[in-house]
Amino acid sequence: MGDFPAMVELNVGGVHYTTKHKTLLSEPNTLLHEMFTGKPNDIIKDAKGRYFIDRDGVLFRYILDYLRDSAISLPEGFREKERLKQEAEHFRLAGLVKTLNQLTENRPPGCITVGYRGSFQFGKDGLADVKFRKLSRLLICGRVALCREVFGDTLNESRDPDHGGPDRYTSRFFLKHTFIEQAFDDLQKSGFRLAGSCGSGTSGSSTDLKPGVDSEENRWNHYNEFVFIRD
Repeated sequence: MGDFPAMVELNVGGVHYTTKHKTLLSEPNTLLHEMFTGKPNDIIKDAKGRYFIDRDGVLFRYILDYLRDSAISLPEGFREKERLKQEAEHFRLAGLVKTLNQLTENRPPGCITVGYRGSFQFGKDGLADVKFRKLSRLLICGRVALCREVFGDTLNESRDPDHGGPDRYTSRFFLKHTFIEQAFDDLQKSGFRLAGSCGSGTSGSSTDLKPGVDSEENRWNHYNEFVFIRD
C-alpha cells in the first residue's frame, strides 16, 4: 500500500482536508483506493506537501462522509445532488451514485406558487428599446421544506421567521433576486412543471405621483402567478 502516513493531508481544489489513510481505502475498486495504494510520489503535491486532487473541494466533504460511514446525510435544501453525483462517478463510488439516484427519484411531490407584482416599462419619446417589465419582488408560496429544497440560499426568509417545523406552509417567502427566468430554471431542475398561471392588470391614475415615478409606467401595473407541481 505504498509508504503513505496513517494521517493524510489533502488539497482538493484548494480546500484542505485531513483524514485517515484507511478511510481513503475503505471502498475497493475506486479511484481513491487506486491512488492511495500506489506510490506516494505518483500523486501531485502542493507547496506544503499535501496531496493534490483537482476536483470540487467543497463537495469532497460528502465523499469523505460516505467513505467513513458508507452512507450519506445531506443538509435540508441541498441543491447540488447532480454535481455531487458527477463527483461520485469520477471517484467510481458506485454505492454513493446509487444512493443519490434514489434520493432524486424519491423526491416528495408538492406545489409551489411563484407570484410577482410589476409594471410595464415604456421607452421615452416612443422608443421601445428598454425592459418590457419591471419587477420589484418575486413571491414564493408553498411548503417550507419544499421551497428551501428548490431555492436554497436565494430564498429570503426574513419576513417569515422559522416558527414550527419544515412541514408547515408559508406565503411570506420571497427571492433575493428578481429574475423570474432563474426561478423557473430552479423549479425545472428540481423536477417541477408548470400547471397553470393567471394574471391581472390595472390602469392607475397618473396624478399625484411620487417623485421619480414615471407617469406612463405607473398607468399599467400587473400581478401574475405561476403554479408549479411535482408529482
